[in-house]
Amino acid sequence: MKIVLIDDDPVMHLIMRKMLVKLPEVQVAGAFADTQSATEFLANNADIELAFVDISMPGESGMSFAAKMEEANSKVQIVFVTSHKEYALKAYDLSVMDYLVKPVSQERLERTVNRALAGRESARASRLGDSVARKKGEIIITALGDFSVQNESGRVKWISSKSAELFAYLLLNRGKRIARSRLVADIFGGMTSDSAEKYLNTTVYQLRKSLEPLGLREAVRSENDGYALELINVVIDYEEFEQRAGKPERMESSDADDFLQSERLYTGDLFGNKAYVWAIHETERLAELYANFVKQLSEALLSLRNTSAAMKLLLKLHARNPLDESVVRLLMRVHGQDGNKKGLTSQYTDYVKLLNKELGIRPSKELLLLYDSLVNEFADNKK
Repeated sequence: MKIVLIDDDPVMHLIMRKMLVKLPEVQVAGAFADTQSATEFLANNADIELAFVDISMPGESGMSFAAKMEEANSKVQIVFVTSHKEYALKAYDLSVMDYLVKPVSQERLERTVNRALAGRESARASRLGDSVARKKGEIIITALGDFSVQNESGRVKWISSKSAELFAYLLLNRGKRIARSRLVADIFGGMTSDSAEKYLNTTVYQLRKSLEPLGLREAVRSENDGYALELINVVIDYEEFEQRAGKPERMESSDADDFLQSERLYTGDLFGNKAYVWAIHETERLAELYANFVKQLSEALLSLRNTSAAMKLLLKLHARNPLDESVVRLLMRVHGQDGNKKGLTSQYTDYVKLLNKELGIRPSKELLLLYDSLVNEFADNKK
């Protein structure tokens, strides 16, 4: 995937390039200090798929640039990279793909790139006409690491944060009638009964108004003092991830690319940084499903001696939960298979220190035995 950087600060060009070079799926095709130069470049390079854009720049702002790109129906996806958190809501009104706040972490950047890659795979699938093809009138819902609803008419622009939350709640219970009393308790808890009832009425109205431009107003049905969400011809990313995850422990070498594409579908936790309290159970379930999938996929990759792919996946899991011993164990095996004794020792000792610092405990006997076994293998190989 070819991308461009648009930022008036040359230091940010260097920082972003340094992080992006670690992602082999992307290539920085150009870096620009102003939107005019970038616009001219994009006009002559139709293969650019993603642009990381600063908001505050001399001359035309990133916001204005994104608005012009949207008006021109540009296929280039926009990701804002800025120090200004207060622009977030305005940014999403422009249907940008993501919004990164400086300083950007490697993990956060990788999630954004994976989301863009997953979107490209979906578009490619549509052209090929396979089982996940995006058909005319199809509704695409992204809920992993972000939250967006779109179809061929555009992307939903939420009138309020509560209207987005109500849609998310109904989405997890799609097709079921949810009583008003339950919605009041879970979404508007802490308010007086009268205030919550009025707020719910307003939010239902706002939700339908938000969905109206996409022709989805009637998707929210009133039913026996409750509401239900009825969607036809819909693709939801977390459902697609579950369906495509498969069983990587049975993976053949020819299946590796398919499983790695499935892993990219999980671009972050359910509903991203919104972290709705009522969704915690489903969030944790999907996160555990992802973790188990990556561990199984890494085991399969190790059996195929594809240590570089296994290492990349495991480091993502390790960043999510550095105390997960099963991930550390797999990382140690990767170092062992690569013949990297220094990396093995560092992995083990860092984990021992972390356990002692955070929990005041020692590593398990199984981990110690694995470490000794791998060290002995290095010694035997030298003989």
